[in-house]
Amino acid sequence: MKVKLKLAPEKQKNKKRKQKWAFRNNWPLHVLLIPGVILALVFQYGPMAGIVMAFQDFKPWLGFFGSEWVGFEHFRAMFEFDYARQVIWNTLIISVMKLITGIIVPITIALLLNEIYRMKFKRTIQTVIYLPYFLSWVILGGILIDILSPDGGLINNVLGLFGINPIFFLGSNEWFRSTIIMTDIWKETGFNTIVFLAAITAVNPNLYEAAAIDGANRWKQTLYVTLPAMLPIIIVVGTISLGNILNAGFDQIFNLYNPLVYETGDIIDTYVYRVGLIDGNFSYGAAVGLFKSFISLILIVIGYRLAYKYANYRIF
Repeated sequence: MKVKLKLAPEKQKNKKRKQKWAFRNNWPLHVLLIPGVILALVFQYGPMAGIVMAFQDFKPWLGFFGSEWVGFEHFRAMFEFDYARQVIWNTLIISVMKLITGIIVPITIALLLNEIYRMKFKRTIQTVIYLPYFLSWVILGGILIDILSPDGGLINNVLGLFGINPIFFLGSNEWFRSTIIMTDIWKETGFNTIVFLAAITAVNPNLYEAAAIDGANRWKQTLYVTLPAMLPIIIVVGTISLGNILNAGFDQIFNLYNPLVYETGDIIDTYVYRVGLIDGNFSYGAAVGLFKSFISLILIVIGYRLAYKYANYRIF
């Protein structure tokens, strides 16, 4: 049985004095937080009042107080509707593949860049890899639609040189998911590569010298020194990404998909957008979005607990 020891009155007073002293000395920093807090309250917490729509047969002209209360009817309909289950399945497949490739590919590139000793060449490669990260999916979507077009697109023109028939990358259910994963790797890999490169630079050089004395070549040094040293940051990146497992990338898919690939490319966010805003079924769209948010919250909590347990990472 654990016994909680209370602080002595004098120690409690000293603790309160230190807290007041810290606040008085850091009050400008607290003031700087006010605009961000206001924005969060107005644009993130304020709209949460609309969650009530998920439990109503919401009619805009009746408002929140006049619409009929239906309880969990929309959630029940979501699980009974075959297409809704397909959307959830699409989201999971795309998200898991992005999670896996979003760790493996940057680690591989970071390890390869670490072996380059010519700094100018290394920095050039880093810049080229990192550049797409700064472009929005609105811009990249237009570029990719032109490049991947089956009628005169650059990729299909190159494939035609080898006698391969044109492929409809963005209009075929067979190719759409793969295209989404590959284009996501192209855009997002640069950021995580920088993170893993930073982890590599923190490795103690003495470990490499000791491994070389023991006869380890570059491959074994990577396997037994570099990767184990990178493991904590890999765990942190992987576990934190669990919270985004249901965020398959609205911006990317919205700018690249079309009705031909709804079967394999429609995800929860795009489905909520079409059903809730385009079709005007606000209550059902709110129910699907609330379900996604609830599952994401659970995964975020699990992710941070795992990060704290295995990598001693915590925010608070």
